[in-house]
Amino acid sequence: LQADMVDQAIALGVQGIIIQHGLTESMKDAAQRAVDAGIKVVAFDVNVENPKIPQIEQSDRDLARLALEQAVKDNGDSWKAGYVYVAGIAPLDRRNETWVDVKKKNAGISEVAMFGTLDNPIANSVANQARSVLQAHPDINVMFAPYDEFAKGVKIAVDEAGLNKKIKIYSADISTSDISAMREPDSAWAATAATNPAVVGQVSVRALAQLLAGEDPGHNVIVPPTLITQKELVDKDIKNMEDLSAKLPQFAHADVAMPAWMPNPNAK
Repeated sequence: LQADMVDQAIALGVQGIIIQHGLTESMKDAAQRAVDAGIKVVAFDVNVENPKIPQIEQSDRDLARLALEQAVKDNGDSWKAGYVYVAGIAPLDRRNETWVDVKKKNAGISEVAMFGTLDNPIANSVANQARSVLQAHPDINVMFAPYDEFAKGVKIAVDEAGLNKKIKIYSADISTSDISAMREPDSAWAATAATNPAVVGQVSVRALAQLLAGEDPGHNVIVPPTLITQKELVDKDIKNMEDLSAKLPQFAHADVAMPAWMPNPNAK
């Protein structure tokens, strides 16, 4: 369906296309057809394996690194972890590389269970898996769930088992509903690392505008993430995404794909 949409856009004669998410195998050829038609293309969070197409990405390795550094800070360098992962999705694969690296460097971190699914609704499907994992591995004290739908599912299972004071959850991505879940009294969801989806959208459009202006934004356009802790949300009384941008200015703008001729809509 997504590839068909790209073909429809090509047929419309558009000058630029932003491809967001999807799978390499379904989007690679469609992206190439757009390039062949002389259309400028950028891709966010899907690797279309094309040297002519800038890849806009959250720094997934940094997302995982920030969350895991906080996990080590909170829990020391020796803990039993449950890990939520589905292979074959570009951002999750990049986050996984960091997780593998952190385990190598910290022998005391033991992954006792790996699970995960993208079956909809994702949070509920992950919650079903997490229930079994928590029963089989009562020694887990950290859950690394580097996608917020995964974290929501883990939190459902942790809350049901009454383990919210024993287990801490570390995630990636953020939304207003995530903020509410993290702010609950005694919430297990301790921290997440995230980029602002609105900023990723701005960067995608700016990179495309640069291509249309004959400029090269670079092949890898990286949007740096921000660490967001439960404590910070409570201390700064951050209740939603608007509060987050207002009270954490680094979350409100990314200084990438920002040529001098382009106005900054976030400048005060």
